[in-house]
Amino acid sequence: MRVLFGVLGPVAAWDGDVDGAGDGADREGGGAGGPGAGGGAIALKGPRHRAVLARLIVARRRVVPVGLLVDDLWTDPPADAVGAVRTFVAALRRALEPERPPRAPARLLVTQGPGYALRAEPDAVDAWRFETAVADARTLPPQAAAARLDEALGWWRGPAYAEFADLPWARTERSRLAELRLHAVELHAGARLSLGLAAEAAADLDAHVAGHPWREGAWRLLALALYRAGRQADALAVLRRARTMLGEQLGVDPGPALRRLETDILAQADHLQTPDPRQDGDADSDGGGDGARRVWAEAAAAYDRAVGGGARARLESTVGLLRSLAVTGGGGLQAARRHRVAAVEAAEESGDAELTARVIGAYDVPAVWTRVDDPEQAARVVAAAERALAALPPAEHAAVRARLLATVAVESRGTRSARGPEAAREAERLARGLDDPALLAFALNGVFMQTFERTGLAAERDGTGAELVALAARHGLVTYEVLGHLIRLQARAALADFPGADAHAAAADRLAERHELPLVAVFTRWYAALRLAETGTGPPGTAHAPDTPDDPEAACRGAAALLDGAGMPGLERGLLPLALLCLRLRRGLGASVAATGADWGPYEPWVRPHLLLAQGRRAEAGKALRAVPEPPRDLMQEAAWCLVARAAVELGDRGTMVRARDRLAPAAAEIAGAGTGLLTLGPVAGHLDALTAALGPV
Repeated sequence: MRVLFGVLGPVAAWDGDVDGAGDGADREGGGAGGPGAGGGAIALKGPRHRAVLARLIVARRRVVPVGLLVDDLWTDPPADAVGAVRTFVAALRRALEPERPPRAPARLLVTQGPGYALRAEPDAVDAWRFETAVADARTLPPQAAAARLDEALGWWRGPAYAEFADLPWARTERSRLAELRLHAVELHAGARLSLGLAAEAAADLDAHVAGHPWREGAWRLLALALYRAGRQADALAVLRRARTMLGEQLGVDPGPALRRLETDILAQADHLQTPDPRQDGDADSDGGGDGARRVWAEAAAAYDRAVGGGARARLESTVGLLRSLAVTGGGGLQAARRHRVAAVEAAEESGDAELTARVIGAYDVPAVWTRVDDPEQAARVVAAAERALAALPPAEHAAVRARLLATVAVESRGTRSARGPEAAREAERLARGLDDPALLAFALNGVFMQTFERTGLAAERDGTGAELVALAARHGLVTYEVLGHLIRLQARAALADFPGADAHAAAADRLAERHELPLVAVFTRWYAALRLAETGTGPPGTAHAPDTPDDPEAACRGAAALLDGAGMPGLERGLLPLALLCLRLRRGLGASVAATGADWGPYEPWVRPHLLLAQGRRAEAGKALRAVPEPPRDLMQEAAWCLVARAAVELGDRGTMVRARDRLAPAAAEIAGAGTGLLTLGPVAGHLDALTAALGPV
C-alpha cells in the first residue's frame, strides 16, 4: 500500500490507497482523524512509536543514528534503550508495510549504517506537500493560487507535531512550519484581493491579525482589503491600531510599507484600486515598482526557456539566488538554509566533485553570530565540504578549495574541533595569494568565526573587522562591509570604546537601509540596549526617538521583539532571559525566583547554579556548578565564565574560582559579554577582583 504521513497536527499515518486518504477530511480532528478518516488510518501504537516516526520525518529522508534517537526519546534513557528503539522500529514496519514478506528488506523505514531513515516520497508527508503548495502558489495566477492555498491550508489539523511541542528536536521544525503557514494565509489573502474579493479577504485577515499582531504585512493587507471594500475609515482605524500596538508593545514605529499605505489611503491614490497580484500577494513587499517586477518575471521566464530543467548551471544559479534570499531574514533565511542543503545533495548526486565544490562554496553568506542556527544542518554541510576537498586534485582549484575551507571554518564555529581554526588559516593563506576580494572577504569571515580559542581576543577580532570594512568598501561588497562594521561594533563594545561602537552601528544601519538588509537592525537594536545598560545612555541620536526606551530592561524586550520571525533560532533562543539576568547581576542582584521557568536555551548550564541559589537550594547549586561544562568557543565565552565566577564566589567553590580566574585573566581589559554586542555583565576586571578577594592570599 502507499502510506501517507501527517504532521500538521498530531502525528499520524494513513493508507493512501483507501478512498478519501489525503483529502483533508476531518480537518479539526486529531489522532486517527484527518486525511483518510474514512477507514485508512494506520494504528501507530504508543507515543514513543509516534515519536520515532516524527523524528525520522523531521530528518527528511536522512539517516538518524540510533544513539541520537535514544537521546531524543528519553531524558534519562533506560538500560536497554537501543533495544527499545529497535522494538519501536519493528512495530512501525509491521504497521507501515503489513504485507512485507518475512525477512524481506523494508522499503519505507530502512536500516542504513548506524541508524534508520524514512524513505517517504516527497508528496507522502503533508508538511512537505504544504511547502510545495506554498512555493507553487507564489508563481501561479491569483485564481489558481487562491485555490491551491485554500486546499493546502485545509491540511492543517492543529499545530505541527502537536504532541511533541516541548521536545528540542521538533521545536525548530514546528517554528518553521508555523511561520510558513502564516505566510500562506497572507498569500491566500493577497490572491483573493487580486480577484476583487476584498470583503472576504478582510474577514479572514481580521482574525489573522488578532492572533498574530506583530506581523506588519498582515496589517497592511487588512487595511488594503478594507479600503477596497469601500471602508476607508475602518482601513485608517486598522492602521492606527497597528501603530498603537507596535508602539506600546514593541516600542517601534510601523515600517515604510504601512506608513506609505496610510499616506496613499488618505490621498485616495489611484493605484490602490488596481489589483496587482504580485504586490498584494507579497505581505512583505515594499512595492519595488512595476518595472522591477516585470524585469524579474521576464528574466526568470527567459532563464526557464533557455536552461534545461536538469542543467547543472541551474544548481549554481540557485545558490546565487539563495545568497540573496538569506539576507532577507525570517522565512527567507530559513528557506535559504533548507534549499542550500538540497542543492548540495543534488550536486553530490551528480558525481561531479568540482560542481559540488562550487555549489558548496558559492553560498558565502556573511555570518556574524557564532552559534549556528541548525547544528545538524551545519554538520552536513561541513561533511559535504570535506568530501569535496578530498575529491579535488590537491594541486588544482585553489580558489574553489579556499571557498570550501572557508565554509568549513564558518560552519564549524563554536565547536572545540581543531579542524575549524586549521581550515580558517588555510583558507586565508590561499585567498591572499589570489586576486579575488570576495574570496578573501569570505575567508576573513571564517577567520573571525575561529578567533575564540580563549577569552580576551576582542582586539584581534577588531583587526579582522577593520580589514573587512576596508576591503569590502573598496570593492563594493556591501554585505561584507556590513559584517565588518558589526564585528567592529562587538569588538569596540568589548573594549569599552562606545563612541567607536556607535560609529560602526550607525554605518551598518545606513548600509542596511540603503540596500534593504533587515537583519542588521536586530544587532544594532540589541547594541543600543547593551549601551544603555552599561553607560546609562543609548547611542547618539536615539535619546529622544519614540521607539527607543530609556530603561535597559524595556530596551532588551524591544530588541527581542525584532527576533520574532527573524529566522535565527541560534541567536533567539534563551537570549532575552539571559540578558535580563545579566542586568540583575550587573546591579548587584541575584537571579529572580520567577526566572526559573524561563526557556534558557543553550545557556541553561551556566545559569542553573544562579537559579538554584535564588531558590535557596545551595547544595544543588554547588553540584550544578561543579557539572558546568567549558563554555563554547564563541561570543558568549566571557559572559559564561563570569556567570561561573559569580556563582563560585557565592558558593565558596575554590576549585571553580581558580579555573574561572585563569580563563578570564586574558580578558581583564574587556567588558564581560559586551563582545556579543547584545548584553553586559560589567568589566571583567571587577569579576577578577571578586575572585581574588574570595580566594585570599596565595
